[in-house]
Amino acid sequence: MIGYDVGNDGYLDLAELKIMMEKLGAPQTHLGLKGMIAEVDEDKDGKISFREFLLIYRKARAGELVSDSGLGQLARLTEINVDEVGVGGAKSFFEAKIEQQLRTNKFHDEIRQEQEERRRMEEERVLRRQQFQQRAAVFQ
Repeated sequence: MIGYDVGNDGYLDLAELKIMMEKLGAPQTHLGLKGMIAEVDEDKDGKISFREFLLIYRKARAGELVSDSGLGQLARLTEINVDEVGVGGAKSFFEAKIEQQLRTNKFHDEIRQEQEERRRMEEERVLRRQQFQQRAAVFQ
């Protein structure tokens, strides 16, 4: 879930869930994605929290999901027994799985390089400004 949380807000929104399902090879329609969110969105905020994400697997284990539904496909494609590994183990599993996918994602690498370049440029700008202020202080 973490690697797909582009907004870094701790939730999966509709667009992020769409990307996740496409990467898993089970693309969904807009209405299908909205239905997936509604099925586990306990707090009705229109997003999936980590707790709600884990609920997908509890429902799958209890047989409460239709196997060919979006959530059924998600549970099947990313199957892990939360009762055996615990929440921390499940989180680690998904983070590792997502990191593996991201490493092979050229687009993600390009974005990361661009972000690093922006950070370097900003650091250089701050350094130049500090140097200018030091030189300007000599004349005051």
